[in-house]
Amino acid sequence: MDICPWCEIEKLESVTDSVYWELPDGTRAIEITDTPSYYCDNCRALFQSDEVVKGIEDQLFLIDTRQLGNQTSYDELMKIKRLLKRNYFDF
Repeated sequence: MDICPWCEIEKLESVTDSVYWELPDGTRAIEITDTPSYYCDNCRALFQSDEVVKGIEDQLFLIDTRQLGNQTSYDELMKIKRLLKRNYFDF
């Protein structure tokens, strides 16, 4: 990602940060630490790429979320064994 989607400046910094995500069943939210993110120093926006967002959403949809605590790292989340190979509801 080269351009900030908010202010359209071409200077983004790759960082990791905590994000908070609601589980697909809506029962609670969890903190996902060390999530790959981008930071724009111009408008101070902190955001994740579409690919990271889709990866988190698919993973949370495909795992047994009851095994998650209130906090996990991005890498730990992505390593959890899936109940299905892929999200068959993503058309």
